[in-house]
Amino acid sequence: MNIFRLAGDMTHLLSIIVLLLKIQATKSCAGVSLKTQELYAVVFVTRYLDLFYSFISLYNTVMKIIFLLTAFTIIWYMRKHKVVCQTYDKEQDTFRVLFLIVPCFVLALLVNHEMSVTEVLWTFSIYLEAVAILPQLVLLQRTKNVDNLTGNYIFMLGSYRALYLVNWVYRYFTELGYRQWIVWVSGTVQTCVYLDFFYYYVQAWRNNERMKLPG
Repeated sequence: MNIFRLAGDMTHLLSIIVLLLKIQATKSCAGVSLKTQELYAVVFVTRYLDLFYSFISLYNTVMKIIFLLTAFTIIWYMRKHKVVCQTYDKEQDTFRVLFLIVPCFVLALLVNHEMSVTEVLWTFSIYLEAVAILPQLVLLQRTKNVDNLTGNYIFMLGSYRALYLVNWVYRYFTELGYRQWIVWVSGTVQTCVYLDFFYYYVQAWRNNERMKLPG
């Protein structure tokens, strides 16, 4: 564990807390993509299968459980809560997630560190996380205006991965034999996906105005 990974984990956790607070406080999930939230749930389920057979540390275990529980809590709110679910914009959130899931799974079968069920699923989760935010970004482009809490959520989610990039660089120079090129490439792609959003987020912050994304 180093300061960059810890900062990344805390930023990731804070992004989820911000989203949950938005939903709980406003009783609304307007501007939030259910498809992206379900993709993240798939990411966490396929990545954290080692909870059943491996123990790394208490911190590691607790964080994995938190990410799993919060992912399904958000989905429950958006699907089942009698007030929140009515604010979900299903007609705008139409990204076809199979266009992400199928290529990521095929790529995981072809490019992985080891041909085993758990390793392929772990690799699949890495590839899928890199593009899971796309339905959310498309939804925001369609609705144009982005409320502050949703904008902060996405900004922190992107920042978490950027901090992990720094973490990987740090580990490359400080840990002998540390090589995780699948993670490195996927993380770089994921960070690049956020760049356009980062630009408009910073512009809105500098101008002290509500964030807007071009169509």
